[in-house]
This record gives sequence, C-alpha cells and structure tokens, in this order.
Amino acid sequence: MSAAAAIARAACGGLAVRIGAADALLRSAGTLWLAAARTLVAADLHLEKGSAYASKGQMLPPYDTADTLSRLAGEIDALDPALIVLLGDSFHDGAGEGRMAESDSTRIAALARGRRLVWVVGNHDADGPERLPGDVVEEIALEGLVFRHEPLSGVQAGEAAGHLHPCAKVSGRGRSVRRRCFVTDGARIVLPAFGAYAGGLNVRDRAFAGLFARTPLAVVLGPERAHPIAWELLVGG
Repeated sequence: MSAAAAIARAACGGLAVRIGAADALLRSAGTLWLAAARTLVAADLHLEKGSAYASKGQMLPPYDTADTLSRLAGEIDALDPALIVLLGDSFHDGAGEGRMAESDSTRIAALARGRRLVWVVGNHDADGPERLPGDVVEEIALEGLVFRHEPLSGVQAGEAAGHLHPCAKVSGRGRSVRRRCFVTDGARIVLPAFGAYAGGLNVRDRAFAGLFARTPLAVVLGPERAHPIAWELLVGG
C-alpha cells in the first residue's frame, strides 16, 4: 500500500499504524489511541446537536449526547487513559453546554476524574466549555504530532485533525457501503466524527484534495473492526 507503511491488526480489532513519528492505534469506535502517552483522542462529538435542531423546529430524538458519552465512556473504560483530547466541535454550538442535561454534565466530570481532559476548540465551539472540567486550547503537541481541529491547507506532516468528518464509500456486486473512516498517508491523519448525529463527507470530495503528499489510505469503521481500504477502491457520492 502507498500510505501508512506500518499497518498491523490489533487484538481489539483496530489497526496499529505509524503517523509521522508516532505509533497510533486506530480503533473501530473512531478514536485514536497513543499508548506511549496513554492518550485517547476523539474528534467532533457535536454534543447537543439534537437540542440545537429542536430549538429551530426540526425535531430529532434528544438522545445524541447520552449516546455519544456512553460510547466515549466505553473507550475510557477499555483504555484507562491519562489524557483525553477532544479535537474540536465537541459541542454543536456555543450554547450547547447550557442546554446539556445536568446528568450529562455530571457524567463528563466523572469521565475526567483522575485524568487530564483537553478541549481543543473548533469552529462550532470557539470558546470551549465554561463550567466543565478540563483545559481549553487551540492545539496540543504530543508524540511528535500536532493535534488541532481543522486541517491546515496543503501538506502538513505530523498533523492530526478532525473537522471534515471523513466517510468512505465502497461499491461492488450491485451494492454500496458508506462508513465513517480515518484517512491518512502516514504523515498526517484526519479523524472521523465521533458524535452520534455528526454527518460525514466523502473522502473523495475536493475538500480533501491537496492534504496528502502521497495517496492516502481510508481506515473504515466496522462494528468490531477497522478495515484498511485502498484509495482506488473508493468512490464518490
């Protein structure tokens, strides 16, 4: 394969890859794990997206925040990180923290207890949370990588970002499958959106053009495994 030269299947179903100078595990839940730094990274939670839509008259089941936090808790229970990095757009809008149920705020506090929580700001939550525990930052450097919300334009070796909500579409035998995915060329990586109601952008979209120095690889999320899919097998739409 042309991207992410070192790829190995992990016992958990994720893929161990080399991103820049860092050894990372891409988990089927859509999180990135840096074992050497005991760091768990998730992008684009978009908490309170359901309540944001409801406030504008578009009614969605109001369970997205609880579902997203439950899945995040599962990752924390499995890995016991010392540091959690939420890679921007953790809330769907600046008022999301105020709309959050007290039980969900309490749950976030419990997830952060005994470890460091870092909120990287995004375009939807530029100020970060005000009352929840954790540090609010523009970006953070770890293991030779810079973690920020939005990918910088052009080739940026050693960058890990979210924002674009990458999805991959594969067609064959008269049917197609579309799933959230990581996308990497081994030098930089874009993480999938973790939020229950977060949408997705096909990695064949022009928004991804120019980000990678060489042909990238999609790591597609399945229920229990992450699947490496070569670029030439992906289709647009």
